[in-house]
This record gives sequence, C-alpha cells and structure tokens, in this order.
Amino acid sequence: MTTRRTAVAGMLAALFLGLTTAGATTTAASDSRGATAPVPTPGESYRRTELYFGGNRPNGTPITPAEFESFLDKEVTPAFPDGLTWLEAHGQWMGGKEDSYVLIILYPFGDRDANQDLEEIRGDYEEQFDQESVLRADSVERVSF
Repeated sequence: MTTRRTAVAGMLAALFLGLTTAGATTTAASDSRGATAPVPTPGESYRRTELYFGGNRPNGTPITPAEFESFLDKEVTPAFPDGLTWLEAHGQWMGGKEDSYVLIILYPFGDRDANQDLEEIRGDYEEQFDQESVLRADSVERVSF
C-alpha cells in the first residue's frame, strides 16, 4: 500500500509540476475506476529559435522598426514563409541598455535547412547593421495549430 501511495504521489507531483514523459507534457485523465493516468497533450514537437537583435548601430543611431521590418521582409520571410513573430524589446548587453528586437520562429524537426537559414540571418543582420553579435536561443516546444 505504501509503494502504491508513493507511486501515485510521484505521478501527481509530475502532473502538477508539468514534467514530461518522453518529451510530452501530461494532463490527468480518469478511467472507469477513477484511476488517474497521464495523457499526452496535443501537438507535435517543434524547434523554437529566438534571435535577439540589437536596436542601435555602434554610433548610437537607432535601427528603426521600419528598417527592421524591411530586413524581415527581405532576409527572414523568404526562409520562413509559414510565419514568425517579432517583438520590440528593451535589453542590456555589455553594460549598455538599448532597444532591441526579438524574433521567434517555430519550425518542424524535419526542416533540414532551418539551421543554415538562421545562421545566414544572423550574419546578414550583423553585416547590414554593423552589429557585434545576434544572440540565438534554441529550445523544443509542443505546438498545436
């Protein structure tokens, strides 16, 4: 009885904390006996990449939202035509504060060109706007459309 209670408590803790089983977030479901079992949430595993772009040139002049949108239209959208999200943000880097832009792209694991496309986007932005770096952060998400 103690072993069963421990197992149920562990399962409930995992459900409460949103832990995953084989990469899938779970929710609780009851069977006809009232027993609770984990059920995978809907969706597929996708890669998520966030790119953080500096919003000022080295001489301090801002990269305007119109300039950034033009960059998106020419450099990003052709590589990721299915969609993306971009946000105006405020950040700090190397001791300085500046406005910035965050680009969020979700793409299937099977997209073999995505990594190269993302690296080209980073390099193009660095070159076009004289930036030292474009931060990249990658993760895996459950996505449902």
